Amino acid sequence: MADSNIPTVDLKPFFREGEHEDGKKKAREVISQACSQYGFFQIQNHGVPPELLIRALELAKTFFEYSDDEKRKSIPGSGVQIPAGYNKQPEHSLDKNEYLVMFPPESGFNVYPQNPPEFKEVLEDVFSHLTKLGSLIESIINECLGLPLNFLKEFNHDRSWDLMSAKRYFPATETENNGISKHEDGNCVTFVLQDQVGGLQVKKNSEWIPVTPAQDTLVVNLGDVIQVLSNNKFKSATHRVVRQQGKSRYSYAFFYNLHGDKWVEPLSKFTEEIGEAPKYRGFLYKEYQALRIRNKTHPPDKPEDVIHITHYAITS
Repeated sequence: MADSNIPTVDLKPFFREGEHEDGKKKAREVISQACSQYGFFQIQNHGVPPELLIRALELAKTFFEYSDDEKRKSIPGSGVQIPAGYNKQPEHSLDKNEYLVMFPPESGFNVYPQNPPEFKEVLEDVFSHLTKLGSLIESIINECLGLPLNFLKEFNHDRSWDLMSAKRYFPATETENNGISKHEDGNCVTFVLQDQVGGLQVKKNSEWIPVTPAQDTLVVNLGDVIQVLSNNKFKSATHRVVRQQGKSRYSYAFFYNLHGDKWVEPLSKFTEEIGEAPKYRGFLYKEYQALRIRNKTHPPDKPEDVIHITHYAITS
């Protein structure tokens, strides 16, 4: 059963023909409340076949248990700037995981593992389903924010920057258990599929709340783009992964992104139209992403020097 502190939303009314307005209204109310408080919720009856998600986790586990030599066959060639394929966090990193990254199947960037043999097909199938789900969640958020019909869909119509990552978090040691340090996602919406090991935590009212794995359930968290567009009406979720001793954790994260050339700034609906000052200066999405990548490739000496969305905050 899902953690009582993290709401679980039934999306079934959005997939049924005919009138199911009560169910949709209830879902939007729960999502609005969660997004305005901490940007995190879970979904069930989301349209992604449960057997596909189970198979995807099984195949990820099989792949990551291969030898390093086998996994390195999925590393892109030298000089390739797009970070598709297999990689592992460097030894000095505080984040202890290895991962496989893919972009839209039609992008031409992907470096798929040859083994297990059906992995490529399953990865592409999951990617396709989560892309469609991203469009649905985006439309629900659009309604929750009271934006004009299809506003976010038209603002974010290019899917070429979406990406998905399969991850393995190594077992904790006696001295440390960090899987991914606390952070917010820089994108629009993220979906997380986690196995039964758990370890994902979300920050709510200054407390870390465990997101307990639940069967056939996906985790949804908002990213910085939605927080900026809404001028902080909806929150970008602060979260982390804590590793367990004796167990690896397997998961997928799908990042419903924005095209890099898009300009991001608080919308007039949440600023001048209601007499509120903008809380952020505008920026190009790709410039912010470049700063976030630099956080990883060239970690600053002081934690306070890590770039967050507050880099663009307007201080009064």
